[in-house]
Amino acid sequence: MRNLFDWLLFSSDFSAAALKQGFTSEVLLETEDGKILAWEREPTQPGPVVYLSAGIHGDEPAGPLALLELMESGTFSHCVHWLICPALNPGGLAVGRRENRAGVDLNRDYLQSRSLETAAHIAWLKRHPVPEIFISFHEDWESTGFYFYEINCGEDCPQRARAILSAVSEVLPPEPCEVIDGHAVREPGWIFHCAEADLPDEWPEAIYMAKQGCALSYTLESPSQASLPERAKAHMLGFREIMSQHGLDV
Repeated sequence: MRNLFDWLLFSSDFSAAALKQGFTSEVLLETEDGKILAWEREPTQPGPVVYLSAGIHGDEPAGPLALLELMESGTFSHCVHWLICPALNPGGLAVGRRENRAGVDLNRDYLQSRSLETAAHIAWLKRHPVPEIFISFHEDWESTGFYFYEINCGEDCPQRARAILSAVSEVLPPEPCEVIDGHAVREPGWIFHCAEADLPDEWPEAIYMAKQGCALSYTLESPSQASLPERAKAHMLGFREIMSQHGLDV
């Protein structure tokens, strides 16, 4: 597991690993810090669409590194139609800050799409089928443990949430706070969020996906104070357990 994040090295390593695994890329936008690339691989037989995203906040490198580790290890099953955006904010990742180069928080821009990055990303999403499952990888500098948001427009399944947290506890405990970022938890480490934005004009990517018809999304949050390998491994364990809970081999 890598101990440091280097944006340029990450970009080249991910591309090499994805091409080796049979993924194809599409350039969403050319930025001064490099390309925003989206990756896709269709299944060998009809299968569900699963979309993964990371790196929308440039000071949260654990998600991109988790996706790189998963890609390099050949994790992604050929029974799933994969859509992957591993680094949505090259400018932020290059300098290690939350916003893009223009100071826009991209994960609050999915209604107004003021930024070139978000506009290009939305255009790409509209060209692809709505996923059955969306998973995004984030970090929280205020938390001490792991937690996740679930937006679920289908059947409620508390045991699934408990299984995800149990799997991740191999590395990180659930966040113990009863209120996380203004949200009351349903159980420790689990926020059951409605399909509406906290601020009506500031849609995160997960809200946009729900509005497009994605019935189930998970936003995984690791604590920034943990080591980078721990954070990345927590994301990997969470991802694997989500897939297992949905009967999808990885």
